[in-house]
Amino acid sequence: MASPTIAANAYANLARVLENSGAGKATEAGGQSFASMLKDAVGSVMESGRKSDAQTVAMASGKANVMDVVTAVADTDVAVSTLVSVRDRVIAAYEDIMKMPI
Repeated sequence: MASPTIAANAYANLARVLENSGAGKATEAGGQSFASMLKDAVGSVMESGRKSDAQTVAMASGKANVMDVVTAVADTDVAVSTLVSVRDRVIAAYEDIMKMPI
């Protein structure tokens, strides 16, 4: 099981990658670019993880209900699973495009 320090470092590294990527700067006529949509999705997963960690720390100090912690952890699990599924589909689509003849 991951320690709070490992989780905090992972969130910090992900935030740094998102800030340095420059994602979301180019948009089409009023539409959202794929990069900004991806950045928003990863940001929401990060926020869900932070809330889950905060609930866990609050429970450890006796300030939170167990049901709140379980709900927060389950929400984070669903968000991460969804993100991984989307990533796998994007990679599969990229591989299919790379196999196409020119």
